[in-house]
Amino acid sequence: MWRADAGLVDGEVAGTTRRAARGQAGYLLRLAALVFVPIVLGGCYAGYLARAAYEEGRILWNRKPIDDALARGDLPADIRAKLETVLAVRKFAAEELGLNVGGAYQSIAPVDRSAVVHVLMAAPRDSLEPYTWWFPIVGRVPYRGYFDESDATAEAAALEAQGLDTMVRPAVTFSSLGFFSDPLLTNLLKLDRVELAGVIIHELFHRTYYLAGNAMFDESAANYAGSAGAVAFFAATDGESAPTTIAARGILESDFRFARFLLQEQARLLDIYMAKPPKNDLDKRREAAFAAIKADYAALAPSLSGLERFDLDKQPLNNAVLVNYLIYFHDLDNFAALDRMNHGDLCATIAQIISIAKAHPYDPFYAIWEATRAAPALSGGS
Repeated sequence: MWRADAGLVDGEVAGTTRRAARGQAGYLLRLAALVFVPIVLGGCYAGYLARAAYEEGRILWNRKPIDDALARGDLPADIRAKLETVLAVRKFAAEELGLNVGGAYQSIAPVDRSAVVHVLMAAPRDSLEPYTWWFPIVGRVPYRGYFDESDATAEAAALEAQGLDTMVRPAVTFSSLGFFSDPLLTNLLKLDRVELAGVIIHELFHRTYYLAGNAMFDESAANYAGSAGAVAFFAATDGESAPTTIAARGILESDFRFARFLLQEQARLLDIYMAKPPKNDLDKRREAAFAAIKADYAALAPSLSGLERFDLDKQPLNNAVLVNYLIYFHDLDNFAALDRMNHGDLCATIAQIISIAKAHPYDPFYAIWEATRAAPALSGGS
């Protein structure tokens, strides 16, 4: 299935020039500087950051220009189309969406597995407040990535022994938040062009703006920008009625539906947790609620597109699983309301989202809600 890209993975793209090699060495020095101070804290944390630095450095060192890949005469047509899409998306994101593209996604780097990292999340059994970890620069975040799945599951078991719900999930990519010129990872070439465009714009939003310590805002805003940006990109390049545009619009509308579903299910669980029932009653009510959530999702799923990766009706549910999705799909309707106020000018909307977050870093969601009270009413099925 992945043999079509074997040439890229095997490094058959033209070699890196001496100048590029010097640039990569410079990036590695910056990376070492970035993690040096935290490493002096010592212990397991130091080892974790050292491994992260090593893995990021390895990816950066093995980058090759996408233009070199496109110059290959034997490049499969579907891979060529996706690489050309990546370059077109980054140009569109810079010129039409106002995102800080820099040198990101001009290069490609091989990865030998579909999941780049395995992400651990946790939450108390009686709360939808996530367990958090602290890291330099990004502050407190409700997830921690591991390069080995066994390390993630071992830490999950340790947290479960403390009475927490946990979830371990694969992640196909990540952003260095503008510290480096992130390459396209070859595992992303498994996505179709519409999904790929959304992921690239999502990550470019992170590169443009990141509110330290507020992962819910960062991920939900990037999620909206990615899905809405993909619609704008394909409408501009392929046409409003093109299959790619229709597919991108279907994903965006599904994002809204899924976000509303999560809000409803969150309320169901909060009613239980705020009542503070005794443990035996809590366990029974939780399980009944999770069964109802599965049934609700099974009914919703046929109307969704682009969300096959969620499968809430097929995986064990707990608070950590729900928190994971809540982080990525919070208040999406308010971002869309801002866009209506801007008459569909997504560049202006993204700039306004960032401006409001900068002015109100402690509660950007509320500030955006306040800004949207004069927004025109939603029309249609979105």
